[in-house]
Amino acid sequence: MLLAPAAWAERIVTARYAEPVERYGHFALGRPHEYARLVATTDAGRDAVLELPSDEVFEDLVPRLVQLTEQSPPALLVIISARDSGSRLALVGLGHRQLEMLAQSAPIGQPNRWLNPVGVADLSGNGEAEIAAVTTPHIGGVLRVYRRRGERLVEIDALSGFSNHAYGSPELDLSKPALIDGHMQLLIPDERRKNVRAIALSDVGLIETDRCRLSEPITGPEALHDCEHRLNQATRPLPDARERGCLWPQ
Repeated sequence: MLLAPAAWAERIVTARYAEPVERYGHFALGRPHEYARLVATTDAGRDAVLELPSDEVFEDLVPRLVQLTEQSPPALLVIISARDSGSRLALVGLGHRQLEMLAQSAPIGQPNRWLNPVGVADLSGNGEAEIAAVTTPHIGGVLRVYRRRGERLVEIDALSGFSNHAYGSPELDLSKPALIDGHMQLLIPDERRKNVRAIALSDVGLIETDRCRLSEPITGPEALHDCEHRLNQATRPLPDARERGCLWPQ
């Protein structure tokens, strides 16, 4: 008996921003990091494009290739900033021929207000990854955790007192998901960037489980790796802990 071949689905393998513009003019990451176009290359070797309207830009360095579940196709996590409402998160995927918006968070609500993603990881242990970001990391940063619900990225909890970016710097890797004692958590600097806080998503919401004190403000990801190592030397069990995994490769 002949079996029909398995259906092949085209997938995104790499992506980049193109066409730097000056129409928004916030430049939280320095020039030229505001772009009008997103270009993804697929495993078929073709490029797919998403162009933003004239009142929006990608205020970002590099699109992040992510998967929310093991079965879902790769998507791109990007930062979009709008003239009237500031930044929001967006998941972009492969449509029929070009890229299309899959889901978006609510915008911050004010122009020249930016956010920096922390990562995409299964913090709840249910097999579906959450998306974490710090909104307004330069002025009273708030950690927000989102889940995809259809075309929306819905905020499920928030916690204040964070900063994972210095204004004008191209360094975006001052926070990350990390496996701490077998449980996926978030490592994020506090608002002075002098301590790295370990944050878990518990049954009652976001909680701080530990922290690493730094001798000077964090400037690069090396301090996060050191903190992860230090925290894994101690045994600090989490209530109702389950095996968790990160779906944003580090």
